[in-house]
Amino acid sequence: MKTKQVFLGVMMFFATALAITSCKKTDSAQIPAGKQNLSLYMTDGPGFFDKVFVEIKAVQVLVDTTKDTRKNDTCNWDRLGAYIGSTLGNRKDSGLVWTNLNINAGVYDILNLRNGVDTLLASTEIPKGAIRLIRIEIGTNNSVVKDSVTYPLYWPDNKPNYILIKLKGHETEEFLPNKIRLWLDFDVSRSIVIVNNNKFYLKPVFHFFVEKSTASVSGKVKPQDAKAVLTLFNATDTAYALPNKNGEFKMRGLKNGTYSLYVNASNNYKDTTINNIVVQAPKNTNVGVIELKK
Repeated sequence: MKTKQVFLGVMMFFATALAITSCKKTDSAQIPAGKQNLSLYMTDGPGFFDKVFVEIKAVQVLVDTTKDTRKNDTCNWDRLGAYIGSTLGNRKDSGLVWTNLNINAGVYDILNLRNGVDTLLASTEIPKGAIRLIRIEIGTNNSVVKDSVTYPLYWPDNKPNYILIKLKGHETEEFLPNKIRLWLDFDVSRSIVIVNNNKFYLKPVFHFFVEKSTASVSGKVKPQDAKAVLTLFNATDTAYALPNKNGEFKMRGLKNGTYSLYVNASNNYKDTTINNIVVQAPKNTNVGVIELKK
């Protein structure tokens, strides 16, 4: 696995994309009529592994170019996702158009994307309209590292090698004229299924969010050897975080509300809970430094 080369390629791609998206607002005038630019980001909901390597081969989106996308709510989206590249879903009378995104294909270490870090999967011109499907093709070069041991990460038998993310058409945010973006949160804790304690299966679960309508919570946990696992929860929402080597953490894509933060500590440190954490989009709530005691 050429992980280092892929990682460097991802970083170079990210730097280039950042330079592009940092241009002046007048750049949006260069987008052709009938087109819009989609920026698709990926971030991570953490799991209890050292590394999670996933090969992403391609990403496509199905855009509904009709005036009222909700009229297509009864479409068989699973069938449309299975027949990408055929005439199904690309008929002019349907208004549904598949577009391949210009991604940097390769192996991604998903756990590098935690605590507020993300990577730009694609920044591509697509037809103007509502995105109804995101199709992510997964390769076979997948593995996990747990307790410094590497295990193959298997794809379920008799399952197609792609993930379909179904949207209603209103989920993206327009941050500049004709420029939209969306974040995909790869939920590692729910995406890896362990069988017989030694066989790992990849069943990807994605959530999606945009910054303008969601909130975040951040902070720092000390000391590092407490190896804390954080759970932020209320009656309707739950998020997880594993602090980085400096003890810092950040949870994103949160709905408005009042939460509790449960800090599960190890190595004889005491667990603790912080209550009444109010989050409100699009702000970040910083809970400060959490000092754990034995």
